[in-house]
Amino acid sequence: MNIVTIVGSLRKESYNMHLAKTMQERYKGKMNIEIADIRSLPHFDQDEENNPTEDVKKFKESIANSDGVIIITPEYNWSIPGVLKNALDWASRVDKVFIGKPVMALGVTPGMLGTVRAQMHLREILAAPGIQAKILPPGGNEVLIGFANQKFDEQTGQLADEGTLSFLDSKVDAFFDFVKSV
Repeated sequence: MNIVTIVGSLRKESYNMHLAKTMQERYKGKMNIEIADIRSLPHFDQDEENNPTEDVKKFKESIANSDGVIIITPEYNWSIPGVLKNALDWASRVDKVFIGKPVMALGVTPGMLGTVRAQMHLREILAAPGIQAKILPPGGNEVLIGFANQKFDEQTGQLADEGTLSFLDSKVDAFFDFVKSV
């Protein structure tokens, strides 16, 4: 199973990127996880949507050719970061590569609420007419990792908290089954 992961943080030592890399390593026997490069995407420009850059084409092709998408977002000002919104805007135009695509949302923060507001906004965006992703239903499938500074190994950057890893395993299993059913 081929999964594209979009990380909504560009910060070098981002906990969200650390989570993506943890998942890439931990679930490599179950799924091939490719981390998309959204740093190179230009600002969305409707004047250019029919003639996008090679970076935009590659990004959209990776989503189109995947079996599902994992979006890992930090929370900035109670919402998703602009860089993530920009990537979703590119993906929502012309060939609309998210339509019908299974998506799992996750988020990591040093704070207590684990990106709950950002994920609520993300779900609204993913339901928009140009995206229409099939989102792993809430109701126990939310992955809201708070207090990140206590859960990641400082040396390796890997998620190390056993309780969080066990919880993540169960949600990834649910996503795996969801992707197969879609």
